[in-house]
Amino acid sequence: MTDFNRRQLLGAGLAASATLTLPGFAAAQVNRNAPARVVVVGGGFGGATAARYLKLFDPSLEVTLIDRDALYTTCPFSNYVLAGVRSLDSIQHRRDPLQQRWGVKLVRASATAIDTGAKRVRLADGAVLPYDKLVVAPGIELNYGGVPGYSEKGAERVPHAWKAGAQTALLRRQLEAMPDGGTVIIAPPANPFRCPPGPYERVSMIAWYLKTKKPKSKILIFDAKDAFSKQGLFQAAWESEYPGMITWVAGKDGGKVEEVDVANLSIKAGFGTEKANVLNLIPPQTAGKIAIDAGLAESNGWCAVDPKNFASRKAADVHVLGDASIAGAMPKSGSAANSQAKVVAAAIVASLRGQAAPPAVFHNTCYSLVSPDYGISVTGTYRPGETVAEVPNSGGVSPARADAAFRKQEAEHTLGWYAGIIADSFG
Repeated sequence: MTDFNRRQLLGAGLAASATLTLPGFAAAQVNRNAPARVVVVGGGFGGATAARYLKLFDPSLEVTLIDRDALYTTCPFSNYVLAGVRSLDSIQHRRDPLQQRWGVKLVRASATAIDTGAKRVRLADGAVLPYDKLVVAPGIELNYGGVPGYSEKGAERVPHAWKAGAQTALLRRQLEAMPDGGTVIIAPPANPFRCPPGPYERVSMIAWYLKTKKPKSKILIFDAKDAFSKQGLFQAAWESEYPGMITWVAGKDGGKVEEVDVANLSIKAGFGTEKANVLNLIPPQTAGKIAIDAGLAESNGWCAVDPKNFASRKAADVHVLGDASIAGAMPKSGSAANSQAKVVAAAIVASLRGQAAPPAVFHNTCYSLVSPDYGISVTGTYRPGETVAEVPNSGGVSPARADAAFRKQEAEHTLGWYAGIIADSFG
């Protein structure tokens, strides 16, 4: 067994062992006259998983999940839609099984305000939902103003596609319309942001599309950072799979975007000005607006939490998880949110019973495709201390040297991971 596989199995085993200790909660129920009310704001990987596992651990709980959309369009696999290897509807999922199979009450509405003192959530139609415990999983807010010249209106011409759905479809149409020999510019933000490997998987999958359909084209990456997730693996793959097509400019070399001209599809950076045929600008991010408006965020725009249970540092009986939280060494990913949600659900049930929560263990896996048959990954296991820290030697990245069969196997594992997390999160 390779060192990578050994680390991967260890990480998966540690995470699984934590999860396996938790369903014992389902054997007992909270001893109170009326069911405890738990409201979950946000139905992505974190919120949906929390709602499901709360009911799994204690069926007596009254669990309400609030989200305005009937369908959840996943950011994972949205880059494959850009490349034309997946359809948009294949990454859209309904939350109905959470209600039909697990008894979660689904409320399709926008949560507009949280009163942490009165312990209630207000909806856009004026309805108010009281809670005993609150889970806030609002995802990210895009800071359009973080890049001079950019705006929400400007995203209709220069898409970010960092919230999957209509923006994904728009960027795909632009790639299809681009002439062979055109230039795609992709501009990732500084850390922290949602899905650290995501922009570079996007580069890879767009490169695969261009290689197969428009081989005279090129991709320029103007990065606010000096390094990025799985950098060695991505760059080695670009050299072997897409030689001469991709150029990456680090922040220290003038890669940070200083201004965007939406009308002319050009960006100004430290090295000068560059014009694109297709411009994909990913702006800086913060926690979702409702978390900020509720006073749950720090001055940096992200929500500080207790690393043991993701309880808010700002309000009692509130837990913030997923992309919105400050999670130490854990990246902002769907896998991380799914893992955090299970720990939060266990902690809430334990708290309602006056019991100590099980020891927390978190896990994250990020798969990326370089092409449909070329996968790479990073995995890690984490435990809380002063912050959430990675367990030494618990995970790792794909080996730098691997044959085509190994890379294809990881691509197949990517499909399995996606199917698994969808089933686990949405019931």
